[in-house]
Amino acid sequence: MKKILCLLLTVACTASAPAKIITRVVVYQQAGTPLEGFLAYDDAVTGRRPGVLIVHQWLGLTGYEKHRAEMLAQLGYVAFCADIYGQGIRPQNLQEAGAQATKYKTDRQLLRARANAGLAELKKNELVDSHRVATIGYCFGGTTVLELARSGAELNGVVSFHGGLDSPTPAAGRNIKCPVLVCHGADDPFEKPADLAAFESELREAGVDWRLIKYGGAVHSFTQPDVGEAIPGAKYNARADRRSWADMKSFFTEIFQ
Repeated sequence: MKKILCLLLTVACTASAPAKIITRVVVYQQAGTPLEGFLAYDDAVTGRRPGVLIVHQWLGLTGYEKHRAEMLAQLGYVAFCADIYGQGIRPQNLQEAGAQATKYKTDRQLLRARANAGLAELKKNELVDSHRVATIGYCFGGTTVLELARSGAELNGVVSFHGGLDSPTPAAGRNIKCPVLVCHGADDPFEKPADLAAFESELREAGVDWRLIKYGGAVHSFTQPDVGEAIPGAKYNARADRRSWADMKSFFTEIFQ
């Protein structure tokens, strides 16, 4: 009888144990260049599940993106943070960040290749349903995920948070195969009205299923609590952060049905 009680207690404790978010660094490659990403998932979820690729802002892969990956893992997704810059390349100041971001923004083919390498790494994970995959990006990463979609990548959806919205090659919009959600600060001083209009025109002419949500009072980097005051025109906005995350979750519910 005593043994039976002990067994029942053990089962009960195991059943009530909280889910554990598993994280690990993943080294992968693009054309021979080593890249260092970050994976997060909930080990309590069974079977294959949707995957979400995260692309970092201009400072490279930091704790910010890793935290977002853990938040997505808590929602039941497998989240993978891509590394666009390369293993060990982590800008230490705004000047270095600007140089790295410019390198890829002026070479969109390389930018697309790095993003596609991250997508391939996510899709081959045994926990991921490769037919249900989306990507999100912040600032530089928002620009990157739009370029990933323009490359013709097989995705269920794309979400850009305060990303660069321009249209360097309007015809590329015809390669987009999935819905697009753009979360944009209504008062972002870095986005020129002409660029925004061109971006909208590109998606409209290509027949893309898209939506652009503007958050009143929000400027650039509105989802990043640690952005500080170093960059005029960039500031955290808790309300816009909360609302845009909720809009993303609603978008995911729709595209992953």
